[in-house]
Amino acid sequence: MLEPLRVAVLVSGTGSNLQALIDACRGGAMGAEIALVISNVPQALALERARAAGIPAVTVNHKDFPTVAAFEARLSQTLAAQRIDLVCLAGFLRILSPGFVSAFPGPIVNIHPALLPAFGGKGMYGERVHRAVLASGARQSGCTVHFVTAIPDAGPIIAQATVPVESGDTPATLAARVAKEEHRLYPEVVRLFALGRIRLDGDRVSVLPLDSALRTESR
Repeated sequence: MLEPLRVAVLVSGTGSNLQALIDACRGGAMGAEIALVISNVPQALALERARAAGIPAVTVNHKDFPTVAAFEARLSQTLAAQRIDLVCLAGFLRILSPGFVSAFPGPIVNIHPALLPAFGGKGMYGERVHRAVLASGARQSGCTVHFVTAIPDAGPIIAQATVPVESGDTPATLAARVAKEEHRLYPEVVRLFALGRIRLDGDRVSVLPLDSALRTESR
């Protein structure tokens, strides 16, 4: 029997996507467990969500470190101590360096509140994304789960969900519609990782049939 996939969630804010993952992992049906939550913001509500669910939750405040390298070294140590298999960024407002991304032994994934490659990149997060979508006149928006690479929001796309942009939308109403799909899509992607069904070949992502899953018991 496979051990549950050990997931760490990195957060900076309220943690609504974290809560969706917590809810989905309850009962063990996902084949994954959230083993650790890390925030770079000591007052983040997401930490309270984790603690309420009995999940180890720690702060690694980037302001406490003299350099990005020192901050990321502590992140690496914290993840390694918990034997993390998969890192999920969920509103984590720090750009991870190429060195950190390449050194982590497992996949790192992120969820972005737009249909990448549109409306992504440095500085595009939260309400800024939805304002840009509305200003563009786009008739559709949505969310994207992707692998994290050296370039922000440019990693291979794993899954997307689409929502309409409606007449009279504000950034808040569009954000709420997108968030509903985020809360559905992110747990589904984690479930696919737990089943060993996600394969990355270069920049191409494949979702394997269930009977071809590759994950094996490693611990």
